[in-house]
Amino acid sequence: MLGLLENIQEYNNAGALLGIDGNDDELLGALKRVNPIQRQRIMNKIVSGGSSSRGSRGEMEKHFAELPAHIKAGLSKGELRLADSVIYSIKPVTSKTVKLFETQDDKETGLRNISNAKLPKNQSILVSGIVLLVGVSASNAKDKIIATKFEHIEAYPAIANGEFSLKCNKKQIVPETPNLIFKTDNQHNIPVGYYKLANPRLIHDDMLIEMVIELGTMDGIPENTYIYAGLHGTITTP
Repeated sequence: MLGLLENIQEYNNAGALLGIDGNDDELLGALKRVNPIQRQRIMNKIVSGGSSSRGSRGEMEKHFAELPAHIKAGLSKGELRLADSVIYSIKPVTSKTVKLFETQDDKETGLRNISNAKLPKNQSILVSGIVLLVGVSASNAKDKIIATKFEHIEAYPAIANGEFSLKCNKKQIVPETPNLIFKTDNQHNIPVGYYKLANPRLIHDDMLIEMVIELGTMDGIPENTYIYAGLHGTITTP
């Protein structure tokens, strides 16, 4: 237990990781064996009802109670840590429906960083924001696709006027929503193509990720047009 107490001190809302409210007998016994200053610091972490961390990390800490048991245990033991991350995928626009994550996908640098549309074991990500960019490749050759410059969607009206949705394990994270929310040309304090979620959601390991772009028309979309989608947030990692 003492080892767990040392590991959880970096987290706010640490009680959610241990699954206790500060009255656990084993916990109290362990606390008696540490010096008073450290004891108070640990108790503050455990009984804290909120999170004082900033950005997506703070949002993740608020969702600790929703993490799978094996991931909470990994964080408590120091086997897993929190890190910034973007889960991304690049797909061609060859029809009105573009599926950004598919079960036949393989992880490949420059194209996507997960396989089979699922996170690896022991990883959960709190999706804090979404990035959507568009680029036109010189050809459909892999090297050309990877070397494509991706930019704001404003230059591609048919895509900007489409819709997207995001699901995990068949549950909605974002329902059908206009792609217009990714238009950031007049918002100079926001990264290009970035939309901050007002309601961040967790995606757990081994759960199917589905992000789909639906277009009303293909009019004006150049040949070899590709969409880059990124799910930005805080992830658990070894």
